[in-house]
Amino acid sequence: MLHRLLRVTGLLVVVMLSAVPLARAQNAAPASSPEALAVAKELVTTIHLVDQFKALMPTILKSLKPAIVQGRTDVDRDYDAVTPVLLESFQTRFSELSDAMAIIYANNFTPDELRGLIAFYKSPVGQKLLAKTPAVTQQSLIAGQKFGQSVGVDMKQRVIEELRKKGHDL
Repeated sequence: MLHRLLRVTGLLVVVMLSAVPLARAQNAAPASSPEALAVAKELVTTIHLVDQFKALMPTILKSLKPAIVQGRTDVDRDYDAVTPVLLESFQTRFSELSDAMAIIYANNFTPDELRGLIAFYKSPVGQKLLAKTPAVTQQSLIAGQKFGQSVGVDMKQRVIEELRKKGHDL
């Protein structure tokens, strides 16, 4: 149960951290120039940001499944049935993400810096980075889950040890 809680917590942290810049971008008045915003939109398109996020959504939903299903076969079956519906409903919202990310880039980079990023991402190394990003991200999520599980086990043991030192019978 602790492992599931740690996995879900880790995933929720990732989702929440992703949502914070999105919310700030949507709520804040852009401090960037129209030129920076236009170049930032080109960058978002160049890096295939929406495609990368689309590729991650099934992994995110799969990661949530054990915490929601909790071994219940009927919920497992229904979860699998609603997953495509959820993925399809997210499709309609990806333009929001694209617009918000363009604002974030425009607020943090000058038009010339954005053009430099575009040039990089159009280079062979940039294209390789883009091609590998979904796999690296997926592998990173898995590594993060394993790390969280390992830390959780160690943390639980250390808490028990420390409380025993204080005289608690655990």
